[in-house]
Amino acid sequence: MKFYSLFFLLFINSVVAQSKLPNLSISKLNNEKINLNETYNETDKIYVFSFWATWCAPCIEELNALNEVYDAWKKELSLEIIAVSTDDSRTQKRVKPLLNGKGWSFDVLLDTNQDLKRALGIINIPYTIVVKNGEIVHIQNGFTPGAEDELHTKLLEL
Repeated sequence: MKFYSLFFLLFINSVVAQSKLPNLSISKLNNEKINLNETYNETDKIYVFSFWATWCAPCIEELNALNEVYDAWKKELSLEIIAVSTDDSRTQKRVKPLLNGKGWSFDVLLDTNQDLKRALGIINIPYTIVVKNGEIVHIQNGFTPGAEDELHTKLLEL
């Protein structure tokens, strides 16, 4: 019975924690602090937050795939993709060199203390959330080639 109670509490916690974009401050690549709710709040604009780390190969694949389709998606949707690095203080120094080699065209945020990751109840990366009008409207956990097409279909439905 204890197991089911614990599972239920964790499930409820994750559902509640994942209904809105948390009101947190986070760092940009230049170490400037921004408030998520103040920065990503344009009405009816879709924000895709992709959580990743430099050591996560599927994360890098996902971001490469999203970068390939980003310009086309922006032509048909009011959209912004934000890559949220969950690298900790030990691996954070790898973020900028990796980005220099990738040429991704979206903003990158640094969740060094993993406050945002915890607030959203994220356990594994890659993890993608779609936010519209401050509400989390879609979650995609993991990445396989072609998952960006599934995400695109979901975005068109919003």
